[in-house]
Amino acid sequence: MPDEGRRRAATAGRVARGALTVALAGVALTPFLWMVSTSLMDELEVFRYPPAILPARPRWRNYPEALTALPFARFYANTLVLAAFSVAGQVITGATAGYAFARYRFAGRGALFALYLAALMVPTIVLLIPRFLLVVALGLVDTLAGLVSTELVAVWGVFLMRQFFLTLPREAEDAARLDGAGEWTVFWRVALPGARPAIATLALFAFIDAWKNFLWPLIVTRSLEHRVLEVGIASYHGLFFANWPYQMAAAVTALVPVLVVFTLAQRHFTRGIQLTGLR
Repeated sequence: MPDEGRRRAATAGRVARGALTVALAGVALTPFLWMVSTSLMDELEVFRYPPAILPARPRWRNYPEALTALPFARFYANTLVLAAFSVAGQVITGATAGYAFARYRFAGRGALFALYLAALMVPTIVLLIPRFLLVVALGLVDTLAGLVSTELVAVWGVFLMRQFFLTLPREAEDAARLDGAGEWTVFWRVALPGARPAIATLALFAFIDAWKNFLWPLIVTRSLEHRVLEVGIASYHGLFFANWPYQMAAAVTALVPVLVVFTLAQRHFTRGIQLTGLR
């Protein structure tokens, strides 16, 4: 009887945990489902009372109409450029600086790393004016170069890569040095392949941050030619004030690349978070 009672309690616990998981997933998915539903509604159907949950007749043409009302092909291209340079720059700088902090002894290493950690506590909004003044001084306002130039280094990426390199054993690197390998060969052929989970994590975060970046592109760009996706979607509110279906249709298309990238990198992302000491 006691064993039977424990089995029943364990079963009830699993059912309760499953129900709680489903409920939390439903809460998390509700805004996205509402966004998809709204994107298929008529322009005035959104304001109906009581509010409509599903469109009376799905308007699939909202998607091509929304994406051609503004130069969204250009917005997507600019966002891809920003994301590509952000990922490449942050992975390169994060991996090299993180490896240096983790493996090399040099004067002022502790103080310099403390400055890096202190920079993590500075709100991003505080840095907008200095960044903008720097871009103005370089004559890069309303250019793709000005847009991507401040996104090539991420302090948290250096920290993440350092933490991961500290978890890797040194024996393979020491063996490579004994075989005559130089420091660059040790880093490129031994340390870096072992850091793939952390690199995937850093690349994923860099891609998502660049893809959803709004405030900095809004400040540093002026013309539609150099706008990115998030700023383009926000432009609907001024050009098509009451057309929420257009805005939601554009937002759904903007969400798809993030979902695809996250799905492909999910395994490396989870392992990278587990092994970098950020848990």
